[in-house]
Amino acid sequence: METAGGGHPVSHTRIKFCGLTRAQDVHSAIELGVDYIGLVFAHHSRRRVTLQQALSLRALVPEEIAVVALLMDNPVDEVRSMVEQLRPELLQFHGSEDEAFCRQFDVPYWKAIAMGGRQPAEVSALLPVFSSASGFLFDGHGAGEAGGSGAVFDWRQMPEASSGTPFLLAGGLSPGNVATAIHVARPWGVDVSSGIESAPGIKDAEKMRGFVEAVRRADVAAG
Repeated sequence: METAGGGHPVSHTRIKFCGLTRAQDVHSAIELGVDYIGLVFAHHSRRRVTLQQALSLRALVPEEIAVVALLMDNPVDEVRSMVEQLRPELLQFHGSEDEAFCRQFDVPYWKAIAMGGRQPAEVSALLPVFSSASGFLFDGHGAGEAGGSGAVFDWRQMPEASSGTPFLLAGGLSPGNVATAIHVARPWGVDVSSGIESAPGIKDAEKMRGFVEAVRRADVAAG
């Protein structure tokens, strides 16, 4: 069967739980079999963790699940220190970082594209600028705003991947709408934070489970 990226069938939508701050939520994510766990280092995020907190959470994550460090205009020395100590599998940049900044750490990275207020042609023009990116994450917030806001954009405006580069969908996803989002946008992966929370950084176990189950049902429906 044709595969995309990590050896899964095309119909296997990857799942990233982002903004985890508690050990019990990491354990729940692992039990549910998510593909990525996101730890937030963006300074203004309500889900930000310290490096020491991140190291404690990272120690719980098995090898088969990738740790993603989310950044937004963090100083270069801070990022370098985090990379050396935490050793994340991926970096995810949400700020005004240019391509040279993103690739200097020798870690695969995803670049977040703010979809709020942007036209499809403008979005398409941004992608070649980050030719070294391992993937792109399309989020509902506006340019210059932080992710994790729960803002939804028109999923029909998400570009269609043609080069095999992973495209992930984010922004306002929840157990109640993720199946529709997958049907409309056909993303390689989905990224959720606020949609599985009871409060910022505090995940809800039932919402987490409901989200994963909804994604798997959507995969089955897509064949």
